[in-house]
Amino acid sequence: MKPHPFAGGYMGKWLEVDLSAGVVRERILDETLARRWLGGNGFGVRFLWDHVGAAIDPLSPDAWLMIATGPLVGTAWPCSGRTEAIAKSPLTGIYGDSNAGGFFGPELKRCGYDLIAVHGAASTPTLLAIDGRGPRLEPADTLWGRDTLETEQAIRVRFNDPGMKVAVIGPAGENGVRFASIQATPNRSFGRCGLGAVLGSKKLKAICVRGTHDIPLADAESFTKVAREMHARIRANPLYPTVSRYGTASLVLLANEIGRFPTRNFQNGEFEDASLISGEILRDRFWVRDQGCHACPIRCDKVYRIESGPRQGLEVSSLEYETLNSFGSNVGCADIEAILEANDLCDRLGMDTISAGRAVSFAMELQERGKLPHSVRQGLDLAWGQSKSMLKLVRMIAARDGLGDLLADGVRQAAAALGEGCDEYAIHVKGMEIPAQDGRAQQSMGLAHITSNRGADHLKAFPTIDETGVPDEVARRYGPEYLPEMADPHATRHKPFLVKDGEDFGAVVDAVGVCKSGGTFVMAEIYWDELVQGLRLSTGWDIDEAELREIGERITNQMRCYNALHGISRSDDRLPQRFTCEPSPARGAQGELARAEEMLDEYYRLRGWDPVDGWPLSKTLERLNLGDVDTALARFRQRASGGSNERGGDR
Repeated sequence: MKPHPFAGGYMGKWLEVDLSAGVVRERILDETLARRWLGGNGFGVRFLWDHVGAAIDPLSPDAWLMIATGPLVGTAWPCSGRTEAIAKSPLTGIYGDSNAGGFFGPELKRCGYDLIAVHGAASTPTLLAIDGRGPRLEPADTLWGRDTLETEQAIRVRFNDPGMKVAVIGPAGENGVRFASIQATPNRSFGRCGLGAVLGSKKLKAICVRGTHDIPLADAESFTKVAREMHARIRANPLYPTVSRYGTASLVLLANEIGRFPTRNFQNGEFEDASLISGEILRDRFWVRDQGCHACPIRCDKVYRIESGPRQGLEVSSLEYETLNSFGSNVGCADIEAILEANDLCDRLGMDTISAGRAVSFAMELQERGKLPHSVRQGLDLAWGQSKSMLKLVRMIAARDGLGDLLADGVRQAAAALGEGCDEYAIHVKGMEIPAQDGRAQQSMGLAHITSNRGADHLKAFPTIDETGVPDEVARRYGPEYLPEMADPHATRHKPFLVKDGEDFGAVVDAVGVCKSGGTFVMAEIYWDELVQGLRLSTGWDIDEAELREIGERITNQMRCYNALHGISRSDDRLPQRFTCEPSPARGAQGELARAEEMLDEYYRLRGWDPVDGWPLSKTLERLNLGDVDTALARFRQRASGGSNERGGDR
């Protein structure tokens, strides 16, 4: 099959994998689809809209899961190794996606495909292999039950190819843990939203890829020149030495200082032992070497090894800031070696470290409050900082054993199962456990948690410009009229605009396939102008900033509309009362998020969404060429209201 005649950036084909029929079909990638949605999460949300309706259970054979690259993936553009996995989330029941770095996405693209779409369910454990022999399904009975590292090694032996890249689930995904991850060879994770459970329900143990194709570029010479300039700009950035030396672990002491480091299930934003679990400690005691993803000049990933003691020989990588929090301060644990082990366990068992750690901290606070009966605890001492119990509970969650079975459904469902008085300690938005930021110390982050379409999240809007106050960057990007409030983490003025801009830009970043730390949000070297230049030279399209911004808006609005068909409205854009009613005792924080509703009003106005239900207005969807989506929403509203349609002219 000849690929679609793209000038560059895309391979021009995608794979439809029907597991129920045991068939793999090559499809032509429509260039109109690519121009409107770019790739990554853009492709994913549109496929969900077209194929996975509100009545479809996330773990049913009718559910689809997509793994999608973007037009910059696998090129020389800095940090262009990111790939999106997209499905209806079994954790939240709404739109779900997860992003992983490393080399899986570039290798998939070199196989000749921009996208894999999986649906149906195999009757027995199966793997999808794509290499020089073409795409095919093979039995994986002997791999079922193995952890992710064992599976990856066994696959490489089977195909006699140590360079094969593998996306694989572990026992947690097989057992339907609703925050199970998909591990990507082996130190990167499609972590959030429970997409590993989706593959587990389909009995698809792994996807392994080995490519031989070159990735076409419309103007290869000019693209390479600009990419090299971008690499140099990133290396010259003042944040580069710290981020390169410590990775995201460098954020531990910074977040703690500003009162944004969640502690003991978000009771505080400041951990008294933060210095014992910092990036500096990791570098001094355990560092072995740096490593990076495809085309990464930063190499923020680190390999750590414990050289002595009961954990001697334990070697882990990709120990991120989030994990240092979820298995550190937020469970009251200052044992850095126990955190290393928890990271290794989650990677091998295939679980998101954020949700897994939040499940443990939820259980610990329930014990503290006297709301977790002895019969439920099964003899576990879940006092704060009990690392042995923490590690045992991680294993129990992956195996769905006892209390672990309850927590494996996420804190929202666990609180509902445990009964009255437990929900206030379940720290989530829309069913997604809140990551390692406390909005009481950074108002924009609190707003970002509630507007994110996949549930509580920091990486969709990723507001970093006011984290510690960067007035020069505010003035450069938005103009001096946004000062001083935009740079003040405690101010609320201009924060809805900051979050909206970050969400639209972030949607494009995820769609084209580059890293949000590598030069975009953190170092701020890559913004709209730079992405426009990269896309023009890679694809040959005459694209400009206005069109790119519109694509970011289109992706974000399509996600919101998909959620609307699942009943999501303004009433779901809420933080737990811990953030809105309880002032943080952290020195760097300032009160609570008492003005969240005012920020939400302004956010909806900027978005062109109805202030009552939080749905996109008709004029907004028409402007974004989403007329079919508007029609579907109108029909849904009419059915939900018993036949009457009260949509106003602005809709």
